[in-house]
Amino acid sequence: MAKPQKVDRFEKARLDKLGKIVELGHDPFGQRFDGHLKIEEARTKCPEESGANGEKVRVAGRIMLRRKAGKLRFFDIEDATGKVQLLFSRGDLSEEQWQLMGQLDLGDLIGIDGAMRRTDSGEVSIWVENLTVLCKSLTQPPEKHHGVTDVETLLRHRELDLIYTEGVRDKLVLRSLILDSVRQTLRGQDFTEVETPVLHAIAGGAAARPFTTHHNALDIDLYLRIALELHLKRLMVGGIERVYEIGRVFRNEGIDATHNPEFTMIEIYQAYGNYESMMDLTEAIVADAARIVLEKSGKTREDGRLILPWGESEIDFTTPWPRKTYSDLFKEHAGCDMADADAVRQKARDLAQQGSIQQEFIHQMETTDVHPDVVVSEVFEACVEDSLVGPVFVIDYPASICPLTKRKQDNPAIAERFELFIHGMELANAYTELNDPKLQEELFLTQLSGLSEEDSMAKMDRDFISALKVGMPPAGGLGIGIDRLVMLLTNSQSIRDIIFFPLLRPEVVSTEGDTEK
Repeated sequence: MAKPQKVDRFEKARLDKLGKIVELGHDPFGQRFDGHLKIEEARTKCPEESGANGEKVRVAGRIMLRRKAGKLRFFDIEDATGKVQLLFSRGDLSEEQWQLMGQLDLGDLIGIDGAMRRTDSGEVSIWVENLTVLCKSLTQPPEKHHGVTDVETLLRHRELDLIYTEGVRDKLVLRSLILDSVRQTLRGQDFTEVETPVLHAIAGGAAARPFTTHHNALDIDLYLRIALELHLKRLMVGGIERVYEIGRVFRNEGIDATHNPEFTMIEIYQAYGNYESMMDLTEAIVADAARIVLEKSGKTREDGRLILPWGESEIDFTTPWPRKTYSDLFKEHAGCDMADADAVRQKARDLAQQGSIQQEFIHQMETTDVHPDVVVSEVFEACVEDSLVGPVFVIDYPASICPLTKRKQDNPAIAERFELFIHGMELANAYTELNDPKLQEELFLTQLSGLSEEDSMAKMDRDFISALKVGMPPAGGLGIGIDRLVMLLTNSQSIRDIIFFPLLRPEVVSTEGDTEK
């Protein structure tokens, strides 16, 4: 039989106060509380002159600070819009209300009726006339001067992080505003938002390791989607000519500052467009979102430039952004022509000696028939991407590493693809979509040969090939990592800072009831 969880002394003290609240005839967990203003709005009703009573207001919030001075008690409460000071006067409250106030702790949620008043020191305040308990908190908040400093604790108990860590809630609210902005930009260009299946019979549309699950009724294995692409293209075949989805995708891979196994992306497809159309659309989406962030922070510039902080530097999102070819950037940063296979292989060896490329890849390169463009791609990632401050569009990739992409008519070795880089981070990926079903099937077969069963690209999506045979219009396709976009727009150096609940290792609870990490 499991032992009952121990109650610490702080929780016991709060439970005692909860009992006294009940004795006073109040519900310690509150009831409906109508008609209250946002604290931000209530503050506007405070008179300018000190000592004068202003309008009567009703507000609700969480107690963040308390102190006393003689027969006065001062509390600071906070809601999603701001803070305000409360003044409780022994002479102006009933005995019952004064006793009720005495049972309050930091973290409690309360409702207040009172008059706005500015103190002699100029502090906007509410002179309390009636107190309503809305929820008794049984948890001791973080120590006010030092707070919770362990990042794992903050992320595991995100509610504490949101309440007590300055700026966290603001960033996550900005995330919602950024998503609203993306949708508004796309609505303005006649795109239709859709929802497609999260469970897939075949994990297609990207090269990634999927999460696997099992459907009992049908007795089949299914995969959590790794991309949104193939279903959206089928909808475009069906006549939804401008279509997009913002959705969660899942990749059974590592975790770092820019990767989480469950993340949000948007994929967009535009019939009768190409990768240049997608560059224009990407600029519009990101610039509009940057403008919203600047407006929300009150930092818009008179010259209209879209400049936001990034660490100790800045990002200038003002459009248009430069467009540089893959081959030119390769030559600039790698110091050789990507068509010179021997020079590229030597560059790969040099980078491996510096630790920028894994020795395992070099061994594979030396002992097996690795395609030259695969070596080019490894070198590009190692010595070019981190140097791309941007925003900059890298365009015209080697066709052999882009199986879903249309080739340039005058040069079939080059794919009409771009990636958008900002401070070394890949933010967007786009193609002129391949709509030739025979060529697509051939490229799938070429790519699938030799892949292990667990690889997401090891099985061909026959339904997608069938849809292409119906006839898909020439189109541009675009994918943007929403989490990375929010990171860049909110000056967040880790993806965990802008995901409400990032994936963490599970806590281990010992037999004594103490939590271990």
